[in-house]
Amino acid sequence: MSAREEELFRWLDRLDRDDETVVSSIRQPTALREALRVAVDLGMDTSVNDATVRAVRDRLETFAQRRALRTHYDRHPKARPSLAEVALAAAELDGDPLANEPALLRRAAGEVVKVKADATSDDVLMWAAALRSVQASA
Repeated sequence: MSAREEELFRWLDRLDRDDETVVSSIRQPTALREALRVAVDLGMDTSVNDATVRAVRDRLETFAQRRALRTHYDRHPKARPSLAEVALAAAELDGDPLANEPALLRRAAGEVVKVKADATSDDVLMWAAALRSVQASA
């Protein structure tokens, strides 16, 4: 992990125990500000400030987690799940019936990357659903 990444994680660790705040100003689209105001009125958060802080924090934490995962996979390439494994996990999380068909997901993953090199787990699930549909109508 680089020194900058370590610094990022140190700052993120402080978020849960540091009550120190600073006043800042951001330029934002008017529509975003108004949508946020309405969302707060509807109960999204207690204030526009809280909603903004939560959104930025969530994005920072996601970014940091992805960097850490990329570093881990760079060091341990065999630990990286295959596209089919990611699709299977996504199907399980979503309660998709395709979760019960790992062989179909492996086939779909193998086929979809021939058409779309940067295929995602969603692409695999869509391809698998299409394969299943074709099989059912044959």
